[in-house]
Amino acid sequence: MGAYLPALLLVCTFVATAASRFADNKLPLRNGGTCQGSRSSLTFHRIFSPTLRCGGSQSTKDGPPPLNNSALVFVKPHANTKAVQDFVRDALEKRGIIITSESDISADSIDKKKLIDQHYYAIASKATILTPDQIPVPRDKFEEFFGESYDKVLKEGRAANAMQACKTFDCDANALDGAWREAEAQSKVVKLGGGFYCGLLSYKDCKPMYVFNAFFMQMRDKFVKGAGIHVYEVEWDPAKLSWRDFRGKVLGPTDPSAAPKGSIRKTILQKYKAFGLDSAPNKGDNGVHASASPFEGLAEKVNWANKSIEKDPFGSALLSRGLSAKRISALSLDPQVQLPDGSKASVFDTLEDMDADECLEALTEMK
Repeated sequence: MGAYLPALLLVCTFVATAASRFADNKLPLRNGGTCQGSRSSLTFHRIFSPTLRCGGSQSTKDGPPPLNNSALVFVKPHANTKAVQDFVRDALEKRGIIITSESDISADSIDKKKLIDQHYYAIASKATILTPDQIPVPRDKFEEFFGESYDKVLKEGRAANAMQACKTFDCDANALDGAWREAEAQSKVVKLGGGFYCGLLSYKDCKPMYVFNAFFMQMRDKFVKGAGIHVYEVEWDPAKLSWRDFRGKVLGPTDPSAAPKGSIRKTILQKYKAFGLDSAPNKGDNGVHASASPFEGLAEKVNWANKSIEKDPFGSALLSRGLSAKRISALSLDPQVQLPDGSKASVFDTLEDMDADECLEALTEMK
């Protein structure tokens, strides 16, 4: 018995130390912090486990802890009042979402830096960024629908992006949108790809022109002539709140009238007069925007908040997986990519509602 006494004393000392930690309702974490808990919720065997999970985060002997979800949220121009800003801040924090920074971006800055154009790049690139000779028009679809060659149209100078069309027609965004709606009613608009449309537009006495994504100019006007936006950079633990629930329950779906009670968009709709809005929110003007995935969050923080890829946790994780900054920037433009099963889809559609770690894995498998 005497031979086992030192070992027995050592075990008893260890048990006593562990018990005192439980009495304080705290356990040490590997990163130097502590984990709150009760004797019932923190079972004794976890002391011996190589992994301790607390609040959805964990660290292991084999690798870093899971990534937090991180996104960009902003109050849209039509709803950008102090009352809405305060409400959104409070609503996010009540759901355990951490706001890491807040900022304001003026309409003038959005216009000059073309921030909204970059945000809606797939649509805006054909409307304001690329010229008709740079737009990847599928010649066969164009000729099949309009009955003439796109190369001939180019040569004769009868094509324009939306911004050019406003200058050529000498009209504003609302007038251009009206011409676009008339073309739609006359079946003179064709879809050439995802977020990619062309219409044969007529305006007053001007010669008809083929115009790409003319509808975007009215969308753009709301950002470059409005009250600017109020931006929140946010993050949260995916074990406590999935990305799907962040968008579906905290934010609410695109149509605020269909959003669940208590969601941000539903509440802004219900209280829009008290919040100082001029009119009730709708599907387009729905109060707030939020990133649809961790990768969109990264792309939007780079665009709106001028954040560098390497200084963002999700961006840094992508770089550590071997994706170059150039590759990440290219994927941020939402191209069509090949998936592991051989199918093709847009980057943003593929990653929608994924939590950070799943999103990270999906991006590394894209070609």
